[in-house]
Amino acid sequence: MLLNCGQSMPLLRHTDVPSRVKENFILTGYRFPNYSVKDCLLSAFRPTNETGNFWTHFLPVFIFAYYFVEVFGWEGAPHADSPFFYPLWNYFIGVFCLLMASSMAHLLNSMSLVVREVCFFVDYGTISSYTVGSSLAYYYYIHPRAGIVETGGNNGSQTDLKEEPAGSPSYAIPDFCVFFENFYIPSACLVAIICVLSCCNTRQRWRRHRYLIRTFVFLLPFLVSSTPIFYRLLTRSPYSTTSSSFAASTSTAGFFCRHCFWLLVSAVFNISKIPERLAPGCFDIWGHSHQWFHCCTFLSILDELHLIKAEVKAILLSPTLLLPPATLAPLPGPTITSTYGVMLLLQTTIISVIVWFSWHANCIFGPERDKLAKEHPRAHLKCH
Repeated sequence: MLLNCGQSMPLLRHTDVPSRVKENFILTGYRFPNYSVKDCLLSAFRPTNETGNFWTHFLPVFIFAYYFVEVFGWEGAPHADSPFFYPLWNYFIGVFCLLMASSMAHLLNSMSLVVREVCFFVDYGTISSYTVGSSLAYYYYIHPRAGIVETGGNNGSQTDLKEEPAGSPSYAIPDFCVFFENFYIPSACLVAIICVLSCCNTRQRWRRHRYLIRTFVFLLPFLVSSTPIFYRLLTRSPYSTTSSSFAASTSTAGFFCRHCFWLLVSAVFNISKIPERLAPGCFDIWGHSHQWFHCCTFLSILDELHLIKAEVKAILLSPTLLLPPATLAPLPGPTITSTYGVMLLLQTTIISVIVWFSWHANCIFGPERDKLAKEHPRAHLKCH
């Protein structure tokens, strides 16, 4: 039973923990689900099979913040609290909550079987919130009409309109813009709610294929939220090829391809359970698939941030946009209601879903938690 003794709680083999706690092909380094908050926090500095899972999403919080704040120092950028940056701040909130919820879920899940379920319900909820945060940034910075303002407009990009030369192809297709204007954000929110419902369900049903289901469930919000990028890549640039904005936005395709690549690699790790599948017991503490999954998902987020920053810079640098003002009206600028309000409504709905599943988890695992507490009191847990 013993892997580590002393004043800290002992680490266990897979044969000594409840089946609910076991991970495929991970044989050692388990914490028994009766830790205190203090024990959980201290376990971040011990070699458990969750230590790497914690650090691979906790440290990236600071890396992401470092690259994020760079945009506010750009020449010509409005103040950080300008409405122009509302979507960017919502994106930051989504990423911050995702990384913190994920790292804390892996650190605190050994408090009890019920707490374990709640931790990962919150984890799934923040992933869904992140997808909507990304959608808000895409909507206002990569939308077919992003950055277009009338004289005295309120989206803060300080761009002007310029008539297209006669006979030149239009960048934005009016019929397709109907989707962006009326259905894009609602669709992103609806898909996010479907995702959190589905992922929470995999902890109580469909257990055998849970990793496959969770991976493919999150493919749907990726496809929906990335619609503006697909549109941008399939149409000509809204910027003059001689402009500094065009030069800034040319990196968008590269960042998006890298973003997709890292998401694909993370999905492979999450589904295949490689390398621990090939050598059970050899990657219990460091190097197992979930740690690589975390690393790859963060790299995808980092490339997404660079993509969004490239489009923000292009808008800020653009003296003109080659869009016909007679054909397309300006995109309404971001407001508190259309950004923070959307995220607040979504978070309220997701919290309601988490509360319902948490109550259900307590009904299922509460009795088992109480039984384990009697059979394995912390004060008498011995090392063998």
